[in-house]
Amino acid sequence: MSKTKTAFFCSNCGQESAKWLGKCPSCEQWNTFVEEVIVRGTDKKQTEWKEFSGLSNGVKTISLQDVSSSEEKRILTADAELNRVLGGGIVTGSIVLIAGEPGIGKSTLFLQDALQLKNVVTLYISGEESEQQIKMRADRLKIENEKFFLLTETNTQTIFQEIKKLRPELVIIDSIQTLQSPYVESTPGSVSQIRESAAEFQRFAKETNTPVFLIGHITKDGSIAGPKILEHMVDTVLQFEGDRNYAYRILRTLKNRFGSSSELGIYEMTGEGMRQVSNPSEILITQREEQLSGVAIAATMEGIRPLLIEVQALVTQSVYGTPQRTNTGFDLRRLQLLLAVLEKRGGFHFGVKDVFINIAGGLKVEDPSIDLAVLSALLSSYEDVALPLHICFAGEVGLSGEIRAVNRIEQRIAEAEKLGFEKIVVSKYNTKGLGKSKFSIEVVALGKVEELYKYLF
Repeated sequence: MSKTKTAFFCSNCGQESAKWLGKCPSCEQWNTFVEEVIVRGTDKKQTEWKEFSGLSNGVKTISLQDVSSSEEKRILTADAELNRVLGGGIVTGSIVLIAGEPGIGKSTLFLQDALQLKNVVTLYISGEESEQQIKMRADRLKIENEKFFLLTETNTQTIFQEIKKLRPELVIIDSIQTLQSPYVESTPGSVSQIRESAAEFQRFAKETNTPVFLIGHITKDGSIAGPKILEHMVDTVLQFEGDRNYAYRILRTLKNRFGSSSELGIYEMTGEGMRQVSNPSEILITQREEQLSGVAIAATMEGIRPLLIEVQALVTQSVYGTPQRTNTGFDLRRLQLLLAVLEKRGGFHFGVKDVFINIAGGLKVEDPSIDLAVLSALLSSYEDVALPLHICFAGEVGLSGEIRAVNRIEQRIAEAEKLGFEKIVVSKYNTKGLGKSKFSIEVVALGKVEELYKYLF
């Protein structure tokens, strides 16, 4: 029998302590420590693992010059959005964590992608659903695949015995919070269980060169459930998000060791699964027949993909003593900063107005190049004058009221031109070395907020 040991874990960040603490020294949260019973495994755990992987203990130090540098092998899926978000396909031996709200479509997306991989032996491990439930979903997707195998099990050692028989080329686990390692005596979903189960699959992925997808839960405040170490252990962290009231879903990269960590994939939820949206700009811009005040189009970037999105603003007289500042999909502090710039540099009295900002389509945008469009929408609603339909904006606004340059301006201009816009307003500092002659769209270069107001109104 191995020794039994009790430890306390922070349920927020996973910090381990020998005794209970009121405040976590790592994340500084109060009353987050919970007691868990741990059974420290003996050497039997290691020998079982080595027998499974068929690897010896012949570890040796090697010079960096002796390591051969070759391009990592990737499995290309039928899903172009997932390929781009992962940096060009699934890297063999990588471990990927996907988190999202319940019911957002994580299981549907990865079941669909796995069924479309006709030449790859895939094992789908479900700890949450029965075989019948998964079969019903697969029937709805109308995809058949003879190399797709199911396993409904939560014990990690039983899973590894099945993997040993099947030898899959891709493993999908739904979800990591339901798995239970026999080497840890605590309930599934606890900090130590998640950490141990993830560590076992990480070793499996690296030693057998098999890619593993871990589908995970999120907490009520939107962060990934389980200890923070879970995100450090994996190679890639993806967040699957979207508003349930909209049909569109966004697959966002939070961390990627094999590609850009600012990529974005957009899907539409249909009755037959997830449909890839190859040109998201068209769905993010409302098709308007008449001109409306308070609407401006921003040319933004998500990773290497240019997007044109609609910014809506509403400025009304404040009824209560304190004016409201309400926003959806935009940073509230950034909005207050832009309002202060308009008050100080333009002389507009937003201090007595209620201000509402909305990014259409349920997107959350962090690119500072959206500033100019937000400012234009605010001024349009303030003056109650509609902006021209075929104009868009790309620029950051500084505290002194200057319009600052943004990166990848040529890609933004090309995307605006492709969607039929006639004018794009950019910073005059962006026009150095910019070949305006190769674009048929008119590029308007401005340097100050005051110049923007004069140009528009």
